[in-house]
Amino acid sequence: MEASRYPRDVVERVMRRRGRLHAYEAVDPRKTVLLAVDLQIHFMREGSAAEIAAARAVVPNVNRLAAELRARGSHVVWVISTYGPDPKDRWSNFFDNVAGPETGEHFRRELSEGSDGHAIWPDLDVLAADPIISKNRFGGFTGSGGVLEQTLRDLGADTVLVVGTVTNVCCEDTAREAATRDFKTIMVSDAIGGRSNEEDIETYSVFIAAYGDVMSTDDVIGRLTDHA
Repeated sequence: MEASRYPRDVVERVMRRRGRLHAYEAVDPRKTVLLAVDLQIHFMREGSAAEIAAARAVVPNVNRLAAELRARGSHVVWVISTYGPDPKDRWSNFFDNVAGPETGEHFRRELSEGSDGHAIWPDLDVLAADPIISKNRFGGFTGSGGVLEQTLRDLGADTVLVVGTVTNVCCEDTAREAATRDFKTIMVSDAIGGRSNEEDIETYSVFIAAYGDVMSTDDVIGRLTDHA
């Protein structure tokens, strides 16, 4: 993402801290995993109660990144929201208090295993060998009970590219969790669907200043090198 899109004080703070906008000048694809978050029908279907229209628009960039990384021997991991039918996946604080009982139960029903809304969006290039990991909280690390982190470690990853939806909820939470677990973490701004440009900029401003990096698809691909 271009420096001109960030508030000036954010750019100045980052430049004072490390002398450049981007934290990572090169990305080694052999140690990088594309982490696709919540690209499910419930969030992407037109007319859905939880529709994020921008999530449909980022599908080509997600597929492009997936193809590029696979061609270089890397991996794609899909992280999906699963809130039922198993009682342990019912997040009571969110469903009963934050969302409210009626909205919460609808949300849970749509994101329970076996529902149409729970499935990954059909236009995405998902391969049979790709790990698909369920989470029952917004963050993929906490929500998977450690399964996501162990999967990334087993794949030899030290870098994750976060794509998906929603920018300032599940993507941000998962990206922050990745960074605090010592993964080099890049949010790919044009492969993440959010609710508004204003909310996206707020998320990316905090993330690039305090957690990791934010790049476009072209920028990520341009930094891929087998000798990172």
